[in-house]
Amino acid sequence: MGFKMGIVGLPNVGKSTLFNALTRTAAAQAANFPFCTIEPNVGEVAVPDARLETLAGIAGSKQIIPTRMTFVDIAGLVRGASKGEGLGNQFLANIRECDAIAHVLRCFEDGDITHVEGRIDPVADAETIETELMLADMESIERRLTALGKKLRGGDQEVLDQDRLLRAALAALNEGRPARTVQVAEDDKRLWRQLMLLTSKPVLYVCNVEEAKAATGNSQSDRVAVMAKAQGAGTVVISARIEEELAQMPSDDAAMFLEEMGLHEAGLDRLIKAGYALLGLQTYFTVGPKEARAWTITKGTLAPQAAGVIHGDFEKGFIKAETVGYDDYVAGKGRVEGKTYEVKDGDVLHFLFNAGAQKFSPKIFRARRDGDKTERLSHGASV
Repeated sequence: MGFKMGIVGLPNVGKSTLFNALTRTAAAQAANFPFCTIEPNVGEVAVPDARLETLAGIAGSKQIIPTRMTFVDIAGLVRGASKGEGLGNQFLANIRECDAIAHVLRCFEDGDITHVEGRIDPVADAETIETELMLADMESIERRLTALGKKLRGGDQEVLDQDRLLRAALAALNEGRPARTVQVAEDDKRLWRQLMLLTSKPVLYVCNVEEAKAATGNSQSDRVAVMAKAQGAGTVVISARIEEELAQMPSDDAAMFLEEMGLHEAGLDRLIKAGYALLGLQTYFTVGPKEARAWTITKGTLAPQAAGVIHGDFEKGFIKAETVGYDDYVAGKGRVEGKTYEVKDGDVLHFLFNAGAQKFSPKIFRARRDGDKTERLSHGASV
């Protein structure tokens, strides 16, 4: 699995410019007027991971397949969106389908680009967006509670649990807190996610600064960082203009440009890393002569469920996972793990499983060192 991040914000904060750069397309029109992005533009990008190329080189893989992340550029929000102002209804519907929200905040001054509120204040902009999402959630919850009224008499446990969780969310919202501040028990998390509340989504604040401040941030992005820390949210500083230039450069020129700007990596890389951290995601690999491939899972995923990301039959018929940590793979080491093994970031896994009466156990090349002669361990899921 990858994950889907909705890019949101007030009009003219740089959302579409950033989207165009990140997805290396011109699909989202960037223009100096509100609502230039009318339909949500969806773009997929490969998640950069230098480890994948190293593994492919060791195994002699013919193909490299990175995991992918989806960005959704959603129409600009204005005050009153929860009541249908601007393109509010479309905005609210599209954001429910995302795993996380990237709030793009304008942290730069530019007299040629109009701000819909007539001032530059990223903290106030964030509060405007949060308020509209909270109001929309409150209205949605009240409708759902009314609809659940008659069903409660039947005593169905899921209906009772849904009513309880909705009331907990409403209580938080009435106190001025987003739904993500509600403490949800492990047993309730599946149903909680199904509620698809807007303010239950994890938030990453993206500070769009001027080019000269891309490496250090500025006073406005510093204010956002303080706000994000207080909320337990993520934050990343990006210059959408720089990302737009990088997207049009060959890789060698882009590396030199980043170095000149005092940046260690592109904004896309930093944004993805921040998104992974926000959602508790990590990567494991399957490697073999045919392909080297990256897969995204949540931290704490056990080996059978990690196998299920590749194919449901892998989880159902799971026997064991032949496991190598990234550093150990490079060094030519390996081990076997069972159903209770918690997969770690960078693990290289080879799954053995039963499919009915037939047992699948793909050929494994064991690592052996003998003087200058070295055979590398080649692990890959058989699909």
